[in-house]
Amino acid sequence: MSAVRGVGGARRPRRSPGGPAADVSSPCSALALRMLACCDPAGLGLHMTHWSTRTLAQVAAERGIVPKISHSTVALILREADLQPHRSRYWKTPNLDAAFIKRTAQILWCYENAADLAKKHEVVLCLDEKPNIQVLERRCPTLPMRTGEIERREFEYIRHGTVNFMVVLVVHTGKMQGWCLEKNDGEHLRAVLPEVLHEHRHARRVHLIWDGGSSHIACETRAWLRLHAPRVRTLVTPPHASWLNQAELLLRGFTERYLKRGAWKSRQQLIEHLDASWREYNERFAHPITWSWTRPKLRRWAARYAPRLC
Repeated sequence: MSAVRGVGGARRPRRSPGGPAADVSSPCSALALRMLACCDPAGLGLHMTHWSTRTLAQVAAERGIVPKISHSTVALILREADLQPHRSRYWKTPNLDAAFIKRTAQILWCYENAADLAKKHEVVLCLDEKPNIQVLERRCPTLPMRTGEIERREFEYIRHGTVNFMVVLVVHTGKMQGWCLEKNDGEHLRAVLPEVLHEHRHARRVHLIWDGGSSHIACETRAWLRLHAPRVRTLVTPPHASWLNQAELLLRGFTERYLKRGAWKSRQQLIEHLDASWREYNERFAHPITWSWTRPKLRRWAARYAPRLC
């Protein structure tokens, strides 16, 4: 059964050859179907994890909501109510306690004052990793775009291992530097930290922002920083708030420009590509990230959502 337009453009059901038309014009029937869509299938004794328009049509008929209804009519009823049971998205719940507010405010202070700190010979750095980048080679050459046809890539690929890529972002300039690590662990991180900090050896102080990854907060890493880099102040993003790290945003843009659609015949080829790519990024795209979330906005956000989240 499908819906057709009647007098005045209103939709009405068309009778299906196999059975009577569903009385979807009845407000009660439409309301009952919408309520069904808002129910968890498990609450009705079903093992499905979510609804589709076809399963809603089947269950609605089984439960006597309507004698018979097509999935397209169900889609129309749900669309009019702005219900989308086939869709979902992930979200994280930060713990908005005093520790979260304090750690977040410290990071936001660095972003707000990065340019002024640079004038005082202090630098704000953000560090993040993109681990396990797959080195994939397409089995057949990519066919280039031509008039009337988009670029076409072979679906099947050959694996050549993975590469771990670490980046450091200089906040007040937007420029980056990258390193390829054999392993994404504390030992290999500490091996490149001298090179990271050597670039800023003339800075009076370094504010280093990173997430709470195991290699960052390891006792050995903290001990190394206390011994070899006492002028470095580390700021760790709170749990479920790695989005506060601007290097994570940098990696998204870098991936879109330099890794998406790529194909490499070996790990070494990808390593060489990454080493050349971050240098080109600095020449063509580097600029300070426009960061609009400030400490006053943080306090207003926390005052609004903290009661319901905590």
